[in-house]
Amino acid sequence: FKENRKDDIWLVDFYAPWCGHCKKLEPVWNEVGIEMKNMGSPVKVGKMDATSFSSIASEFGVRGYPTIKLLKGDLAYNYRGPRTKDDIIEFANRVAGPLIRPLPSQHMFKHVQKRHRVLFVYVGGESPLKEKYIEVASELIVYTYFFSASEDILPEYVILPELPAVVVFKDGTYFVYDEYEDGDLSSWINRERFQGYLNVDGFTLYELGDTGKLVAIAVIDDKNSSVEHTRLKSIIQEVARDYRDHFHRDFQFGHMDGNDYINSLLMDDLTIPTIVVLNTSNQQYFLPDRHIENTEDMVQFINNILDGTAEAQGGDGVLQRIKRIIYDAKSTVVSVFKSSPLLGCFLFGLPLGVISIMCYGICTADTDGGIDENEATKKENGDRELTDEGSEEEQEEEKNEKYTELSDGELKQKNILEKKKD
Repeated sequence: FKENRKDDIWLVDFYAPWCGHCKKLEPVWNEVGIEMKNMGSPVKVGKMDATSFSSIASEFGVRGYPTIKLLKGDLAYNYRGPRTKDDIIEFANRVAGPLIRPLPSQHMFKHVQKRHRVLFVYVGGESPLKEKYIEVASELIVYTYFFSASEDILPEYVILPELPAVVVFKDGTYFVYDEYEDGDLSSWINRERFQGYLNVDGFTLYELGDTGKLVAIAVIDDKNSSVEHTRLKSIIQEVARDYRDHFHRDFQFGHMDGNDYINSLLMDDLTIPTIVVLNTSNQQYFLPDRHIENTEDMVQFINNILDGTAEAQGGDGVLQRIKRIIYDAKSTVVSVFKSSPLLGCFLFGLPLGVISIMCYGICTADTDGGIDENEATKKENGDRELTDEGSEEEQEEEKNEKYTELSDGELKQKNILEKKKD
């Protein structure tokens, strides 16, 4: 494989036999291989036991299992998307194809625009901007497609201030890259590769962390059709659509089904439906200080965040990190007991039982030892007294003999001395 892999394009699953996620991926991976073969794709699909061939896995930077990589020449592209058949195949076809795909006609442009919700297009001839565009495409092709076209291919409503230009088409409109306002081209493309409004899940939220944008989310229950749930979702959608020119550089909008993930992220129990704004770069979040009734209230809330008057909660400070450790530990214990009470009792009860027995043994040993030592000392002292002075009867006889030999005055004096001694 090492000698011949550069002759072909390979999509490889690096797995470990004991990995549960790898076993879950296996049937999906088999479907990927069959469909890629039936499509006549030039991409060869394979899998490798990374524990048996650790040197090859290390060469490709495999640090976890499963790891999916597309190997193309000297380059290795890491797949970070959902582990579904369609997503993996779409990734393989995108990365295996040309880095920059030309659009030769308006018909082709319309066809591509219908297929892709987000479309990046370079317009113009050879230039330093095109070189930069190709460089960025080689890095971000794992996320999105890159195209090139002449100005006459674009729709009539597109107005470009100058050429060459990079344009992104999404949400029924377009945005032109401006180096002075948008900064680095790579950062701009990374920010704009998502639609303005998304159905957000844990994976998408993780990906949005790379954009640097704030994420405004309506946390709702998709199965609940009550007025309050649908109203908050509609408010977020309206702001994303009607105020995109004002907020698209700084905000990403969407809704999330359920509050389980968001609760674990914020270490708080949010009552749904609600609205929360996340800063994924520093783990801060913002909650509205009053009920969001309409679009105007939401716009005001966003403006308060932008001008710094809204109170930020959370963060990545030392106290928050300690809180995170405690919260994660507590969540782990609770989840274990919920999923398997017997296993939880065994895992946590056994160590506690052993520690308790050890502590009891130590305490008992110290107490008994102290008692035995005191008794031994008393016994030793008693024996010593008996040995030195004899029995009580012998002592009494000796006293009587002495009393007969003493005079009355001496006897009184002796009694006084003995009382003092006693």
